Amino acid sequence: MKLAKLAEDYFRRARVRIKSAELAYSDESYPDVVRYSQECVELSLKAALRAVGVEYPKEHDMSRILRAVKERFPEWFRREAEKLGEISRDLADKRAPSLYGIESLGKAPSEIFDRNDAEKALSDAKYVLNIVVKLLLELQIISETVFNEK
Repeated sequence: MKLAKLAEDYFRRARVRIKSAELAYSDESYPDVVRYSQECVELSLKAALRAVGVEYPKEHDMSRILRAVKERFPEWFRREAEKLGEISRDLADKRAPSLYGIESLGKAPSEIFDRNDAEKALSDAKYVLNIVVKLLLELQIISETVFNEK
């Protein structure tokens, strides 16, 4: 039950990150959209890993561990694992630049990330969150009540 509680907590926090990303998008703060989207993906995938009893590495990119343990997931989720991993890897690579920019080049985050980057990051994060929601509902880690919370 402890793992289920952790998975549920990560899911709830991932949903907060999506809301933060949407708010940042409406404020045209595109680097923040990328950052919050990355955090949503990381928390979502860590919730999925916890739900199947996997101790995840203390890093931001979950692609490697997803590949290594994909047999622990239902078949439909395994078919998504490669795409989920690609999204995780892509956004993890953008994590630091979205917050700090590229200091060695003198580029601020707002010079690196634009509306298109933000739209892709937000779309990818929503995709991952929706896949993980389906998994958590199927495994009965969360209920429809938790899923429908505002």
